[in-house]
Amino acid sequence: MLVAVLVALCGGVGAARMLSGLVRVVPPADITAVVNVGDDMELHGLHISPDLDTVTYTLAGMDNPETGWGVSGETWTVMEELSRLGGEDWFRLGDRDLATHLFRTGQLRAGEPLSAVTAEITRRRGVAVRLLPVTDDPLRTRVTLAEPSACGPPGIEVSFQDYFVRLRHQVAVRAVRFEGAPSARPGPGVLESLEEAVTVVVCPSNPVVSIGPVLAVDGVRRVLEARRARVVAVSPIVAGAALKGPADRLMAELGTEATVVGVARLYAPWVGTLVVDEADARHAGDVEAEGLRCVVAPTVMSSPERAAALARVVIGARA
Repeated sequence: MLVAVLVALCGGVGAARMLSGLVRVVPPADITAVVNVGDDMELHGLHISPDLDTVTYTLAGMDNPETGWGVSGETWTVMEELSRLGGEDWFRLGDRDLATHLFRTGQLRAGEPLSAVTAEITRRRGVAVRLLPVTDDPLRTRVTLAEPSACGPPGIEVSFQDYFVRLRHQVAVRAVRFEGAPSARPGPGVLESLEEAVTVVVCPSNPVVSIGPVLAVDGVRRVLEARRARVVAVSPIVAGAALKGPADRLMAELGTEATVVGVARLYAPWVGTLVVDEADARHAGDVEAEGLRCVVAPTVMSSPERAAALARVVIGARA
């Protein structure tokens, strides 16, 4: 079995940026990324895996840094025609991006598991990092809204993409659950990688809807708790706010303060070290009072060089 020196828990843009730094300081073949699939959805008859694709496109050097999703140099012929026909176009899929979804869906319908399809896509894209969906089983993030919206009255439960894209995550949330989690088994290699890794890095992804689904899969949290001293997390909250996305609002709406201390409370049972930004240096003592070692460093990955610098800090941060 291939044993990774480093395993990263991943979801979305924060993970993609963290990985882009890690591959500059660790041989890519020594890295395994365990990726959230709670955001996955079916649309137009296609299986779409947004977090897997964001990470893949970034590591393949074909991501669109302006949008944080999709492919650079994209064209929109299919979406434009779909709009003319009156089809669903709220979830924008570019032509090159569509090719990925078409390939994945065809392979899944032919009986291949998501993990095998992901391995083939990354191989064909020239990605040396091993990407593992946290599970091959259906796992879907479901969001209960606290306010009326275009999706319905308060209390209605919607898919994550309805909340995040259709509603632009502007509606308050009452609850989040992970449909399918009780029966979801870890994907091939997931637990083994976590058990054998020298260091486990929790990328600065949304704690609720990116890291939460990963932890919900049977056995993942148990392994992390047992190896807590080797787990290093990067806070996605800087100076009381998320750099991108609704992590701060979701934390507050679900009862956790949107600060690095709130992140520490969520992560304390299974994370040994929390890396926080210099803007939160004054909270280091409060983070350590929650039972984690705190490391202060620049965490805003505004360039590839800054991402690599953060990666060096993270790799050296393990207690």
